Amino acid sequence: MKTMTVSGKTIEEAIRSGLSRWNVSEDRVKVQVLEHPSKGLFGFIGSKEAKVQLELLPDPIEEALQFVQDIIRSISLHVQVVREERGGQTVLHLTGPELGILIGRRGQTLDSLQYLVNIVANRYSDKHLRIVVDAEHFRERRTQTLIELSQRLADKVIRTGRDVVLEPMTPQERRIIHTHLQNHPQVRTFSKGEEPNRRIVITLK
Repeated sequence: MKTMTVSGKTIEEAIRSGLSRWNVSEDRVKVQVLEHPSKGLFGFIGSKEAKVQLELLPDPIEEALQFVQDIIRSISLHVQVVREERGGQTVLHLTGPELGILIGRRGQTLDSLQYLVNIVANRYSDKHLRIVVDAEHFRERRTQTLIELSQRLADKVIRTGRDVVLEPMTPQERRIIHTHLQNHPQVRTFSKGEEPNRRIVITLK
């Protein structure tokens, strides 16, 4: 817990002084008034300034970023984390030569890391946050792979007239395929099974 005690002619002035030292906005601090200002005798003798204690509240994104860095450090990987704000969403980009262990098979490890990161961030936030964790644009490449796969399998269903059942996927990956084929004129998709073995079925309309 990081705290600071500051004084000023008024409570507001004391708060502003502390905020400027930390270079944060007022919503990042908790304020406790220690002493109210008083003018003293004849307006100046024995006058006292206001005194407040500021407590710096954790920043959810910074806590999430620190969590990722701690994990990387604990397994001795040479990986950098770069924070990007994109379209109202926070993306933590992982870069480096040893990303395979953090991505895992079909991105499963990356998904697990992202899940934990969001738990950490939302622990410190009063509104729901969603943070994306990506590694060398793996998610973009995976999305394109799934789109191409769904198109190929849709063509196969049309050609053979037989349903195709895909391997189990995460909800995010299933959503990509459902979305891509939702307006297809000849096939439709639905999911069956229970997590984590829920699968997409592509069938003729």
